[in-house]
Amino acid sequence: MQAHQPNDPGENPIISPFSDAESPVLQKRRKSHVALWVSLGVVLCLVLAVGGFFLTRYLNDPLRTLEAFPVGKYLESYKALAGSKFRGTLRVENDLGWKEGSGRLMVFSLRDNPHPIVVMIPPSLAQIYFTKGQTYEGELEVKEGGLIYANSIRKN
Repeated sequence: MQAHQPNDPGENPIISPFSDAESPVLQKRRKSHVALWVSLGVVLCLVLAVGGFFLTRYLNDPLRTLEAFPVGKYLESYKALAGSKFRGTLRVENDLGWKEGSGRLMVFSLRDNPHPIVVMIPPSLAQIYFTKGQTYEGELEVKEGGLIYANSIRKN
């Protein structure tokens, strides 16, 4: 007669009643990882889109390459600046009047220098309505006689 050996794997192996069952915890965990990666992808796309928009807007700004209007130099000798174009952040101080065919003569102060300057707004920009205290960004050019012309202007 043979002796019974309880650790013999060939005889009556113990099978777990849960060996065929799938773990629902693992499935939920996988789904949450997918949702996390999708969410991160969406957020990354939004950040890139917004960043691209502002970068494109900045690079397409024609005023970004212009030097700020030098009020001190202009007051010393406007002749040294004749024909030069500058960028200026202008605050409306007063409206001196309109002349058909010539444009509107305005008094502005610059953000960097409160000293008032007189700027000619050409008839091509007549559709802009100026109100005292509003600020505008513009391309300024010193022309003949020292008169400053706004070649372009937009509201801030």
